[in-house]
Amino acid sequence: MTYDFDAPVNRLGTDCEKWDDTEDMFGKAGLLPFWVADMDFKAAPEILDALHKRADEGVFGYHKFTERAREAAANWQRTRHGWDVSAKDVGGFTPGVIIGLISAVLEFTEPGDEIIIQTPVYPQFFNIVKLNNRIVAENHLIETEDGWRIDFEGFEKLITRQGSKVKMLIMCSPHNPVARVWRKDELLRLAEICARRGIIVLSDDIHQDIVYSDAKHMPIGSVAPEIEPFLVTFVAPSKTFNMAGLYASAWIARDAKMRSRMRKASKALHAHSVSAVGMVGLETAYEKCAPWCDQLVTYLEKSRAFVENFLKERTPRIKLRHPEGTYVFWLDFRDYGLGNKELQRVLVEDAGVALNAGINFGAEGDGFARLNIGCPKSQLEEGLTRIESAFTKR
Repeated sequence: MTYDFDAPVNRLGTDCEKWDDTEDMFGKAGLLPFWVADMDFKAAPEILDALHKRADEGVFGYHKFTERAREAAANWQRTRHGWDVSAKDVGGFTPGVIIGLISAVLEFTEPGDEIIIQTPVYPQFFNIVKLNNRIVAENHLIETEDGWRIDFEGFEKLITRQGSKVKMLIMCSPHNPVARVWRKDELLRLAEICARRGIIVLSDDIHQDIVYSDAKHMPIGSVAPEIEPFLVTFVAPSKTFNMAGLYASAWIARDAKMRSRMRKASKALHAHSVSAVGMVGLETAYEKCAPWCDQLVTYLEKSRAFVENFLKERTPRIKLRHPEGTYVFWLDFRDYGLGNKELQRVLVEDAGVALNAGINFGAEGDGFARLNIGCPKSQLEEGLTRIESAFTKR
């Protein structure tokens, strides 16, 4: 089957956060939205068919965790990412990756402990740490001509400095927002440090399936077995299959003690349940929708080329380090010398577009904005043209 990713989907008036919430978020209604990380594509027809069938049953009672769901999630890791996990290793399900991460933070750290995040990074990582009375320890990514890199020396210094209370790393793989897909040597070095120092690693792999042909996603547990006693990996079909609103994710731990502690933590928050429709969506996505995913990535890779060529040819002062994965790209507007507030004003008022403000991803994000390319090419072209028009005047 060939899937149509060019077909427009009218989401206005559907209580859609991305389209219907721009006035609250950006101070202006009717913006062309490229911010929150969901896509403007209909879900795979196989998922829609399964949900219709479930709805036809007419009852939405509590849904059990099935062996089918565990095997579907495990098989996806084996076949898509070469990670030899079993259904047993899929330790549980949660309504989303964030609540899973919070459960792990509460279980494996204490108030006042430090948790490393590698900035610029997804803003919720800051909240997960701060709002649970832990301390953010920022390890800043290094910007190079070849893209963003992990500062390994800085990472180890955070752990070994006098008075350090670092107990955990929350990592983003692939990385949101800089769109890096970590290489095997990077993952091995990170795992070696954490295993040697006894640092718990929470790996958010929610973007793992959106990886382009010049990169390869490898779960850190697949390349560094020595990290297993310290590792929990979080996955979900939500980004891949545009079903975030179904609230279904899974966590994987190959170490029995880690699985036991994570189950206890999830139960303590009552975060170990998933909706009936969420579970149906997860099972169907992982079992039947690999071809849809393949065609989606091909489509997004063409969109990546379109964005890179557009910026190079028509707005060369807006820079973009070559994205290797995800559908959220980290646009660099620093050449215009605008502060964050003025940059957002130009994007909102002059261009009429909604992009995530870079400053929300950490101090290094000043002068940046995050662009979501998960939409039909016609919509993407309209947005870039609006940005070109607004910034050509400057």
